[in-house]
Amino acid sequence: MAQRPPMPGMRPPAPRPLGREETFAEGDYVVYPTHGVGKVEKIAHEEIAGHKLELIHITFEENRMTLRVPVAKARTAGLRRLATRKVFDEALAVLKGRARIKRTMWSRRAQEYEAKINSGDPTAIAEVVRDLHRNSGQPDQSFSERQIYEAALDRLAAELAALEQIDKPAAVVKLGTYLKAA
Repeated sequence: MAQRPPMPGMRPPAPRPLGREETFAEGDYVVYPTHGVGKVEKIAHEEIAGHKLELIHITFEENRMTLRVPVAKARTAGLRRLATRKVFDEALAVLKGRARIKRTMWSRRAQEYEAKINSGDPTAIAEVVRDLHRNSGQPDQSFSERQIYEAALDRLAAELAALEQIDKPAAVVKLGTYLKAA
């Protein structure tokens, strides 16, 4: 499938800085940008279409899905370890900030929000949560706004839960306290 060029005025997600090659082990929690937090079940050699490949098997418990990513392609696919505490604290600080909503058409903003969510970057996802969060007394969200908000909140809560070893509902409550502090 050919990748479409970005729409005018829309920046593609920033590529991850090329640092050292990340290594993964069984039992590690990892983030796959388009699916969120998963757990490495195993790393095994398999033969697919006549090629021997080393694959990382990642399970996403919530979706009941298993993803197999070739070790050689893990970095280009965006697979990464959980964010460090420092990086996640920066994302939580974003939640306390003031919402920055551009005055562009909703369809364009929705595409930008989706791109941020699928980037897998906790800070970018926190920006989406912050911008789409509604306090009591504010106008209701449209259906699509609510869907994008919930997807971003879910993705951020999943990583926070894995990072702090708590369940996802407790992580959602914790994120809510940051949003109320704004």
